[in-house]
Amino acid sequence: MTGLVPALRNLALCAAALLSVAAVPSPAHARAESPAHARAEPKAPKEFVALRDVDPTIIQEMRYFTPHNFVGEHVDGYRQPMCVVTGPAAKALHKAQRKLLRKGYSLKVYDCYRPQRAVDHFVRWAEDLADERMKAEFYPHVDKSRLFDDGYIAEKSGHSRGSTVDLTVVRLPAPPTRPYVPGEPLKPCFGPRAERFPDNSLDMGTGFDCFDTLSHTDDPRIKGKQRANRDLLRDALGKEGFVNLPEEWWHYTYKPETFPDTYFDFPVSRKSLRGK
Repeated sequence: MTGLVPALRNLALCAAALLSVAAVPSPAHARAESPAHARAEPKAPKEFVALRDVDPTIIQEMRYFTPHNFVGEHVDGYRQPMCVVTGPAAKALHKAQRKLLRKGYSLKVYDCYRPQRAVDHFVRWAEDLADERMKAEFYPHVDKSRLFDDGYIAEKSGHSRGSTVDLTVVRLPAPPTRPYVPGEPLKPCFGPRAERFPDNSLDMGTGFDCFDTLSHTDDPRIKGKQRANRDLLRDALGKEGFVNLPEEWWHYTYKPETFPDTYFDFPVSRKSLRGK
C-alpha cells in the first residue's frame, strides 16, 4: 500500500492540470442552449453520483466539455468537466482502480453519463453533411452520410442511462495531455501512436472516438503491446462487472444497470446532483 502514496500525489497533480486546461463553453453556445433549458432544469435521481466523490484518483479528461471531439465544439449539456455516473458503477470503477494502482496504472475517463440533449447535438451535427471540420482526425475513412447506417451515431445512447463509461488506462506517473487548439492540423486517429494527437494513455491502437473498424476491441490487426493494453483494460473492468461494446475498445457498461430503460437529460454539473 505504501506505493499508493506517490501514485495518489501524481494523480492529484494530473487532475489539477486537466482542470486548468479545460475548455470553457463559448458565449454563442451558452446563448443557444439556455432558452430551452433555463426555466426548469431536470435533476438527477438520487442514485447518481460524481465519480470524484467516490474515487478522486481516477483521471478525468472529459472530451465533450472541450472542442477536441468529433463534433469540434463544446457539446450541449456538459456544464462542468466532470464524470457523473450511477452509484454502483462508480463503486465498481473504484474497485478496478485500486487494483490498477497497485500495478502502477490508473483509469482515465473520457465520458460518463451523457444527457439526451448531447445525443441530440450529435444527431444534428451528423445531419449537417457540410460540417467536416474534424473528419481528418476522427473519421478519415468514413463518409459522413453513412454515420447513422454504420452505427457511429444514433438517436439514443446507453450513456444516457448512467452506467456506461468511455475510458482508458494510463501508466503512472502520467503528465496531463496537452489541450487541443481549435484549427490546428489534424492527424488520423488510427495512425501510429507518434503520429496521432498526443494522449497520456497506453497505446490502444487508435485514439478515443475513432470511427474506424480498427477500434473494434478484438480487431485482428491489433497485436503486441496494443493488444495487451486493450486486454489489460478489459480484464480490469470485466472482473468488476463491466461489459465491453465490441465495436469500441473504450466503451463499457456496468451490469446490471440501475436504469436499464430510462434515458435522462439532466445537465452534467454538480448542481444537477440532489443534495450535493
